[in-house]
Amino acid sequence: MSVLLYQSDSYLKTFEATVVAVDPGAQAVALDRTAFYPGGGGQPPDQGWLRVGEQALPVRTVRRQGEQVWHVLQGPLPAVGTPVRGELDWARRYQLMRTHTALHILCGVVWRDYGALVTGGNMEPLKGRMDFEFETLRQELVREIEAKVNAEIEQGREVRVRLLPREEALQIPDLIRTKVNLLPPDITTVRVVEIVGLDVQADGGTHVANTREVGPVCIVNYQSKGRLNKRLHLALAP
Repeated sequence: MSVLLYQSDSYLKTFEATVVAVDPGAQAVALDRTAFYPGGGGQPPDQGWLRVGEQALPVRTVRRQGEQVWHVLQGPLPAVGTPVRGELDWARRYQLMRTHTALHILCGVVWRDYGALVTGGNMEPLKGRMDFEFETLRQELVREIEAKVNAEIEQGREVRVRLLPREEALQIPDLIRTKVNLLPPDITTVRVVEIVGLDVQADGGTHVANTREVGPVCIVNYQSKGRLNKRLHLALAP
């Protein structure tokens, strides 16, 4: 089982670990602990390097399979038992953290003020899109939402992360903002991300610690993807 260091500390840039499994066919290794986010919830997997002695092996992508996190490497695979040092591509990760938190702010504003459920979403560094169950969406409303999102960013709201027993987590009102409850029944511990005073969601991704770190955002486009499905495209400043 890989210990998921990113769940409790999104700001961890480097870490020490040991190779516990090797998959030559996939050009991948599993570690006993990792700070690399393996992707999910619309957030892409991390990239970076595994250092083995003086050699730096690029981590091209990361995936979670069962209780193991596999790191797909470029270069020779280290053997089971080899100590390694993981280094994240921190510039890319931090951009994804800012983007993910921005999307949660957007969700919080839209749910609080318009009662619209999320129907989908995705992100890349400094840009993302979120789909909502809106029947109508016009330019004036989009600019209103954008202004409210930026006002919440400027509030400097704390972002808290907690791991809660499933039964306790599901007692939180409005925890599930998606159209479909995406929590599989076998999940007994729920990671909850709260933007204090605005939003609380079950979420496995990485986030900044304060909304001011997000910086100004702009809704650069909006689309109708069906009668009750409207898409907002969001971009962050570099």
